[in-house]
Amino acid sequence: MTLTEKDSQYLWHPYTQHKTSQTPIAISRGEGALLWDENNKEYIDAIASWWVNPFGHSNKFIADAIYKQLTTLEHVLFGGFTHEPAIKVAEKLMEILPKNQQKIFFSDNGSTAVEVAIKVALQYFFNKNEKRTTIIAFENAFHGDTFAAMAASGISFYTQAFQGMFIDVARIPVPVKGQEQVSFDALKAVIESHNCAGFIFEPLVQGAAGMVMYEPEALAKLIQICKENKVLTIADEVMTGFGKTGKTFAMDYVSEEPDMICLSKALTGGTIPMAITTFTQDIFEAFYDDDINKALFHGHTFTANPTGCAAALASIDLLQTAEMQSNIERINKNHLNFQKKIENHPKVITARTLGVIFAVEIKSDSEESYYGSMRTKLYNFFIEKGVILRPVGNIVYILPPYIMTDEQLQKVYLTIEEAIEMV
Repeated sequence: MTLTEKDSQYLWHPYTQHKTSQTPIAISRGEGALLWDENNKEYIDAIASWWVNPFGHSNKFIADAIYKQLTTLEHVLFGGFTHEPAIKVAEKLMEILPKNQQKIFFSDNGSTAVEVAIKVALQYFFNKNEKRTTIIAFENAFHGDTFAAMAASGISFYTQAFQGMFIDVARIPVPVKGQEQVSFDALKAVIESHNCAGFIFEPLVQGAAGMVMYEPEALAKLIQICKENKVLTIADEVMTGFGKTGKTFAMDYVSEEPDMICLSKALTGGTIPMAITTFTQDIFEAFYDDDINKALFHGHTFTANPTGCAAALASIDLLQTAEMQSNIERINKNHLNFQKKIENHPKVITARTLGVIFAVEIKSDSEESYYGSMRTKLYNFFIEKGVILRPVGNIVYILPPYIMTDEQLQKVYLTIEEAIEMV
């Protein structure tokens, strides 16, 4: 039996309707920005395997760090114990995070990083004997698939089976260009009419919504409004963190600092699942008490896994090299040139770029659903051409590994141009 035949016998894949979907592609190896399937067909991984792999597949620097850690201490429980790799990750993050961030909490993935942040926001006020039970989020947000993260997400078909089971979430419009004041007014209205504990947002780019972008000044204003009303702010940097926007964190563009930050995906360079939620000292102190019931009773079996910490340290070291920073700038310039070339195409609605993120919205004769016919047609075309891209409805985005070559980028651009002509 082939790998794909064995897969169909045993496995259940994410975001997949198995009755109607195509057989998954069995990948046998990867190197740099390339992957090869079991039939040795080559693919360019133009989305860094769901945004986690900025330094390329089979990266030797990260692999060596993982191997070294595995031969010293692979894992130890983090309840009542600690270890050097976790402390080193904390020290490293304190050097590069916004200066108000003082405490870090480890978990397993982006959803759980968000879950921790939302639970902390709610319990923060509970510990202070204040009743605040509403979380504010953007329309069309995506923050993950665990329950609180799913509640904060605004893409309905992900959540419609669970309506009526969620925490209280109030939504405001994204402050895209020309709609900033509408968003500001909506936030003020929600705060006036609800007991709001926190505001969670994807800073500057809404990933799963189709790389919807907005300006740092607008986000700063929203954070200011929250601060004036003592509403905690949560920056979900799971997608945007570690160089994606051109700076280490998207919040580096913003004049205001959030109370909490969620990190995952590129944290370990696409190797070992790990996530971190960071906090201000003020938030930590609301849980620091003689009363044990005010503690944060949340944890994961693999919290602060030493091997994951080693991968994170190696990944951050790679990000900070002059070569990698130059690669990010190079990709951004390539994207901007492609945007200039394609944005006036008669079949293009808009094209946009921030850092290594590029998105183009293609005209359609009908309203396109997230997994609609145009999306399926585009996806199949890209796979046939040996390029891994996962359109969001009629929006095609690129979020490549930073080590992708100019030649590989040009193939991706050409493939997108061909796809636009096809539809």
